[in-house]
Amino acid sequence: MKPLFFLKNSLVALGLIMVMVGSARAVQIGDLVRIKGSQGNKLVGMGLVVGLKGTGDGGKYSPAIDPLARVVRHFIDEGTVSSELRDTKNVALVALEALVPAAGVRQGDHLDVHVSAVGSSKSLRGGRLLMMPMTGPLPNSPTYAFASGPVTVEDDEVPTVGVVRHGAQVARDIRAQFIDGDELTLVLRQSAATFQTAVTIAATINNLNPDAQRIAMAIDQKNIVIKVPEAELLDPAPFVAEILSQYLDPGFIETGAQIRINERTGTIVMSGDVQMSPVAISHGGLVITMTTPEPKPTQEIPRVDEHRFIGVDPARRGGARLSDLISAFNQLKVGVRDRIAIIREIHSMGKLHAQITFDE
Repeated sequence: MKPLFFLKNSLVALGLIMVMVGSARAVQIGDLVRIKGSQGNKLVGMGLVVGLKGTGDGGKYSPAIDPLARVVRHFIDEGTVSSELRDTKNVALVALEALVPAAGVRQGDHLDVHVSAVGSSKSLRGGRLLMMPMTGPLPNSPTYAFASGPVTVEDDEVPTVGVVRHGAQVARDIRAQFIDGDELTLVLRQSAATFQTAVTIAATINNLNPDAQRIAMAIDQKNIVIKVPEAELLDPAPFVAEILSQYLDPGFIETGAQIRINERTGTIVMSGDVQMSPVAISHGGLVITMTTPEPKPTQEIPRVDEHRFIGVDPARRGGARLSDLISAFNQLKVGVRDRIAIIREIHSMGKLHAQITFDE
């Protein structure tokens, strides 16, 4: 007899977006990995936002502002700086960050600059970032860009954080260093980091030229090291592009069962075959049990409505899957919050066999 879920006092459905991610299509290696040394980097700095309407830091922050003002004088007219800083209530001390994309940047490129107040400023709205240098995150890094421009506050609830669109002009090339000597390392993304997937990728690369010496090796579940042939070192881009464009048979890719739940939007996304052990949960006015055989009327429940019982083992596998439970939820019109609460509890008991992530 197949297991069943029993629902008492069903609630009003709030709606749910359910996405089942299949694996019917082949996957490119480039979709599963990143290249070590070719990741994004950050430029950082400190700066001054001027032109605020009395929402700046105030007099007590002038000791911190004065040294920055002296730096600013190297880049713009001293008279302008003195005029801008005559009232520290109109000035805010800020931290600067700019993200360098994985492909790197060249001199003359522009980056967005994220600006955050570090003092007592109440708002950066209407302010302008004075020109300031930006360096790498490590000590003694050279100046890679100069940032300036009007600050845009994007979130009215957090007016002390803003962005200067295209505010940083790159002064020094930043290139992706993706080959170390004669080695290229592919790093599997966390969701795909398994020994089986790493070995499959290495074998696929080696099969590109089966008569040649093996060049790819999976050293663990996350890293595949490739020895770049000497003939490819002077022009490695086509070699790397060929590797990343190779397709893998999805049957040989093991990403593991995963669940991602966004509690704010009520979205549940599943990948893989999420198995579930027998479990019984009472949640508020909702009672769910996996029962065999079908429940009979009792003194507590004198009338059993057969429409409240939904099979969750349609293939008679002797167990249940989360997808079966979701189908039961849909038929029984269980609300979004109750669905997420039940899944959370099942997982906390160790009865839901998957990696699960909750986004608040």
